[in-house]
Amino acid sequence: MFALLKKEIGSFLSSLIGYVVILVFLLSIGLFIWVFSTEYNVLDNGYTNFDSLFYIAPMFYLFLIPAITMRSFAEEKNKGTIELLFTRPLSDLQIILAKYFAGILLVLFSLIPTLVYYFCIKSLAKPPVDIDTGGMWGSYIGLLFLGGAFVAIGILASAITDNQIISFIIALFLCGFFFIGFDYVASFSLFGKVDNIIQLLGIKAHYLSMSRGVIDTRDLTYFISLIVFFIFCTKTTLQSRKW
Repeated sequence: MFALLKKEIGSFLSSLIGYVVILVFLLSIGLFIWVFSTEYNVLDNGYTNFDSLFYIAPMFYLFLIPAITMRSFAEEKNKGTIELLFTRPLSDLQIILAKYFAGILLVLFSLIPTLVYYFCIKSLAKPPVDIDTGGMWGSYIGLLFLGGAFVAIGILASAITDNQIISFIIALFLCGFFFIGFDYVASFSLFGKVDNIIQLLGIKAHYLSMSRGVIDTRDLTYFISLIVFFIFCTKTTLQSRKW
């Protein structure tokens, strides 16, 4: 399983597109935080906190993570190596988890450089102020769980088709729907008090709770359940080849 995980990471980073995707992600966030005149611009608004990153990163993750995961199974199917992959002395679940954790590590690689923004904001503050470091790490945990949920969705999208572009589109749609779709449905107030429950079915409410630096077991349970659900769906999709 570790060998397959290493192969997946190496495969992504050995191609130019892997570096381009991560670079575009980091550059885009940097532009919104430092250059573009938006509500997230630290210099224009005089912010001495790091919240801007956690507000805008999910929007870029909607594109970054489907780009990371679209190759997972779609490329194997397209090249005809999917059957060879499943002849390895690994269970279907182990293969899925290897690809899943490879995706998580790549998401982590994209997050680590953003710590530079934290040190820049801290050094620019006048007079020197202490940023809520504990809250910041809590927000990073929330962003990592969000990435984990998106990777699980992306893996399923890649297992459905043998076309990487279609995989990307399906993952983009599903990630977008689970992030803001339930909020959109709840905003119509069609179901009365049930609207709040519908909203809680979406990712956004739980992510915003964690992005404040508050680690609630209900939010953790939600993310873990969502990840397990999509991994199970991926396993079922791949096993359908035997039917």
